[in-house]
Amino acid sequence: MEAKTRSKVLDWLDERLQVQVALSFLAKKVVPLHRHSIWYYFGGMALFLFSVQVVTGILLLLYYRPTAEAAFESVQFIVTEVRFGWLIRSIHSWSANLMVAVLFVHMLSVFLLKAYRKPRELTWVTGVLLFFCVLGFGFSGYLLPWNTLAFFATKVGTELVNTVPVVGQPLLIFLRGGEDVTGATLTRFFGFHVAVLPMLTALVLALHLLMVQFQGMSVPPSMQGQEDRMKKMPFFPNFLLRDALGWLVALGLLAALAAVFPWELGVKADPFAPAPAGIKPEWYFMFMFQTLKLAPSHILFLEGEMVVFLFFGLCGLGLILVPFLDVWSRRGERSPLFTAAGILMIVYIATMTAVGYLVKVG
Repeated sequence: MEAKTRSKVLDWLDERLQVQVALSFLAKKVVPLHRHSIWYYFGGMALFLFSVQVVTGILLLLYYRPTAEAAFESVQFIVTEVRFGWLIRSIHSWSANLMVAVLFVHMLSVFLLKAYRKPRELTWVTGVLLFFCVLGFGFSGYLLPWNTLAFFATKVGTELVNTVPVVGQPLLIFLRGGEDVTGATLTRFFGFHVAVLPMLTALVLALHLLMVQFQGMSVPPSMQGQEDRMKKMPFFPNFLLRDALGWLVALGLLAALAAVFPWELGVKADPFAPAPAGIKPEWYFMFMFQTLKLAPSHILFLEGEMVVFLFFGLCGLGLILVPFLDVWSRRGERSPLFTAAGILMIVYIATMTAVGYLVKVG
């Protein structure tokens, strides 16, 4: 009787949700095995860390109040009065940083292994857009505790858009909700962080995952054409179980970091106080920040900050268009120029980040 009831329930679900089609697809899906297969796990790791962000973010949202008068006090209440609130906030902050690091590795591995080759151009485009969304989460979420470092770092960061010709001032007002960083800015960033960016991310993530599932895993250019002779692993349950093992390790690392190094709250922001010395952004923005600090005041007849800001904007656009610019890859050949560009990008980001933390400039 129980088996018959279960069968009826499964048949009812299958008729409406096509469960058997999904199960059949998973049963046939395989993952190629080669010396670079380790890089396949970073995409799932990023997705897991994003899920941690969603869950912990919702829990924090139950107590957070997005106003200049109450934001700091609400976070203080979370970390001092709410049971395990300090742990949830620390996990949220640490998982955000680990997610950005994992996405950096994932994107660079995809770039260097040329996994954006035909027909995966749009998979790359959606992946880069997801990366930009995550950076947007980091930038908008940094202000929400309304502490001194976040306030002045946001003030410096938003001021950069004012260097853009013609549209700089309107963009500045749009981001800040006015001329200066105020409570309106906090409310606006809160809206970006919990509504606009999650909506965009969910849409792009759905497209990205859909294309990854239907196109399968890419193989390195040196192994292209050898797929039939290559060893393969079933995606379900073999690869998924290995993915889940990595998630457990990441969860343990998050718990350890949050317990041993709880995220500091700092001092409440005072808009009328002078900016403290040593204001720095999060580590994933450090290479941009340090580039701006080292740039001369004027480059030819243009302001140095404007040139650097536009340069990074063009780099972002170029990153999106990589599959269409890499003519070697479009022919199915190796692309030494883009490989060299990727290595140079890694070296530059690492060097400027190290300089930002180790060397005092100006």
